[in-house]
Amino acid sequence: MSLFNLAFARASGGAFVLRIEDTDRARYVADSERQIYQTLHWLGLDWDEGPDIGGPYAPYRQSERLDTYRPFVQRLLDEGHAYYCWCSTERLAALRAEQQAAKQSVTGYDRLCVGLTREQRAVLPGFSDVPVVRMLIPDDVPLTFTDLIRGEVSAPRPDDQVILKADGFPTYHLAVVVDDHLMGITHVVRGEEWISSTPKHLLLYRWLGLEPPAFAHMPLLRNPDKSKISKRKNPAARLTWFVEQGYLPEALRNFLQLLAYPPLDDEHEVSSFEEFVAGFEWAKVNTVGPIFDLKKLDWLNGQYLRSLPVDELTDRIVEFAVREGQWSSVPDPADVALLRRAVPLVQERLVLLSEAVPKLAYLFTADADVKVDPEALARIADASSVVAAAVEALSEVGEWNHLAIQEALRQALVEGLGLKPKFAFAPVRLAITGSTVSPPLFESMELLGRASSLARLEQIRES
Repeated sequence: MSLFNLAFARASGGAFVLRIEDTDRARYVADSERQIYQTLHWLGLDWDEGPDIGGPYAPYRQSERLDTYRPFVQRLLDEGHAYYCWCSTERLAALRAEQQAAKQSVTGYDRLCVGLTREQRAVLPGFSDVPVVRMLIPDDVPLTFTDLIRGEVSAPRPDDQVILKADGFPTYHLAVVVDDHLMGITHVVRGEEWISSTPKHLLLYRWLGLEPPAFAHMPLLRNPDKSKISKRKNPAARLTWFVEQGYLPEALRNFLQLLAYPPLDDEHEVSSFEEFVAGFEWAKVNTVGPIFDLKKLDWLNGQYLRSLPVDELTDRIVEFAVREGQWSSVPDPADVALLRRAVPLVQERLVLLSEAVPKLAYLFTADADVKVDPEALARIADASSVVAAAVEALSEVGEWNHLAIQEALRQALVEGLGLKPKFAFAPVRLAITGSTVSPPLFESMELLGRASSLARLEQIRES
């Protein structure tokens, strides 16, 4: 949602506001605000106003605005649009269970407390000392509204929604209405799960004499089986997961654009945020929940990785490796320099930043610590004789570079021993990298240097 909020704000010359809606204290997580800041900044979605930078309508945390909401609640009570409810949580739970057991088509609060004083309600069962405040939904509540994406939308009839909880905190429904008005919010972009709540919000705007904003309800992302993505079951629903996996923020941003805003054709799939903003229109947004296809994201990420200059890609790999524990917190400058030279060997094959260091790990491993799979070695015919010939040929190489290495091994193993290249170079690759699959062999040997390359070959020769 934030991506489309920001895109519209930039396209229309408006401001993008970050507000922390933390009135649900039962679900409050102390570290969540910091994570919001980090992930949005990482994704490049920077705000114009917010708790951390201030703005003309501070404070931007709803938990710091409790005094702001009380006059609005009192006005609704005074004008008969809201009422106190003293029903205990136990009574409400029993009421829900009873309605579900009876398979009632209309469920919700039964308005036991409407019109009663505290004293009158206290003599009835299921009384709580501390009341909540509920909306008194009229029978003629409008159930349709105009959505920027969907056009005319119908929503189910709401029940008497709680707007002020027993702990003195407002619910989302009251808080957003009050704050959106006071903060000059003109457009609200949110998920389609809030369509059913919109009639409540429009009622509150009307009762309080406030001009409502325009609403745009985005489609929800779906799994490949078309089920709703769950934060509990799908790690991809958590933005930090993409950071941990090694996706680039610009690739993920591009991917999210495509999910709800398809390009004109395949040639325009890779596009910048600036291009997205320049052509932004609500009418282009899909109304059907898009499928979250990680294969598509992987493809996009690979495209972006391959487009980066080597130095920038290296810096990003180092940053990732340090942050995610692939390298020490203070990397050796010599290792960084070696990585910078090695990145071109894997750049065309990378899908994620996380793959770079493991693919090149053999370059940063001591010669004696290179682990050669004995089963892989056993499958190579005459490995010992091939390696011996390789050592002899390489010992005669003058200038140690990949072209000279390739030519020496080709003459010794392909022409000299009559082996096909696949079989000729397999034991050499295994000795150098520890694997039968690796980045380009000859370039790797050039980076390792003569001494390490020969040491590794001798090691496998003696095994």
